[in-house]
Amino acid sequence: MDTKRHVIGVDEAGRGPLAGPVVAGAVVLCKPRPSGLDDSKKLSRIRRGELEAVIKRRCRWAVGVVEVDEIDRLNIFGATMLAMTRAVLSLCEALGEEPGEVLVDGNLTPHGRREEWRWKARAIVGGDAIEPCISAASIIAKEHRDRLMRDLALAHPHYGWERNAGYGTSEHLAALRRHGATPHHRRSFAPVAQLQLLV
Repeated sequence: MDTKRHVIGVDEAGRGPLAGPVVAGAVVLCKPRPSGLDDSKKLSRIRRGELEAVIKRRCRWAVGVVEVDEIDRLNIFGATMLAMTRAVLSLCEALGEEPGEVLVDGNLTPHGRREEWRWKARAIVGGDAIEPCISAASIIAKEHRDRLMRDLALAHPHYGWERNAGYGTSEHLAALRRHGATPHHRRSFAPVAQLQLLV
């Protein structure tokens, strides 16, 4: 690999929720890299916010967002691959050059799964905890998605999205049964699909 070329880390947030988009983050780390990077799920909300601000100020980053209608059309795996592809495409446009390699959290990459994906890619299981550029991408993705869900919660206050980020908590499921699905619910996900059958 040409060591002069960038390495991009990629991770996603929002595969499991019943509502809201799936978001991928893509990051090229700055030097020196931000200290304290880790899997976003292991960090406190305050620490995540602090690190997001540092990453956005000093590093190169982008996000890719795939909305609910595309999730329902593609399935969540396909939507995740698309979100990652959009994030890397956006970052490459901002950088004005192609990366030497893309490191992806998990055991699969979009290579061969999205025709737009044209970069050398390596999947790293648990990469968000061991590969700093993936950790940074996980922070960018989670913070961006949580912010989107808090915004959506203002228009749909019954579901507690500002607390549960769209995941199927007891609070969310109870509100879903009481108030029905919103346009932001994933119709292809079982709890929402089952509710539709009862209506």
